[in-house]
Amino acid sequence: MPPLMSASLAGFLLGGSLIVAIGAQNAFILRQGLIRNHVFLLCLICALSDALLIAAGVAGLGTLVSQSPILIAVVTLGGALFLACYGFLAFRRALKPGVMQADNSRGLGLRAAVMTCLAFTFLNPHVYLDTVVLLGSLSAAYEGSARVAYGAGAVVASFVWFFALGYGARYLAPLFARPSAWRVLDAIIGVVMSLLAISLLVRFVKQFVV
Repeated sequence: MPPLMSASLAGFLLGGSLIVAIGAQNAFILRQGLIRNHVFLLCLICALSDALLIAAGVAGLGTLVSQSPILIAVVTLGGALFLACYGFLAFRRALKPGVMQADNSRGLGLRAAVMTCLAFTFLNPHVYLDTVVLLGSLSAAYEGSARVAYGAGAVVASFVWFFALGYGARYLAPLFARPSAWRVLDAIIGVVMSLLAISLLVRFVKQFVV
């Protein structure tokens, strides 16, 4: 396999393995995809945000971020608070589920959807650890055009995943024609958000308090 293709494939596989997980960002895109609420724009924001962070990591920003305790502490606490609040809202929705169709007016407005999407992206320390630090540090194994190809592969994985998740969610719409399905989904989202918030608080205590 040619070196550039090998580097891009490595970036694609590693980037995909980090992105394809039940996390805050993915849960949000899944829910928006199910109700078909600003799907294209939100998927594009997530993918472009990942592309920006991946490029920064490949360019060497990962080392700088990992050496800034204040920045890490602020993002960790802010992310924990945001995730805890969103988890609470998900649990509240689970207690009073409804049938949400594609044109349902209960979807977020454009501004609220964009701001929530940006918060899930940039207030989540895991995003920085995965894209800037981990992907960035592993790119050191490549030089020149191979390093660019590695980063490009990771970016492509992000675009493929988010658009597949956002637009693929609509095929689950018949299942979510029942309130009980929304109850289960929102309960799962609430648990995921709560666990992520707790993990961030534990990390903060271990790194900055103990």
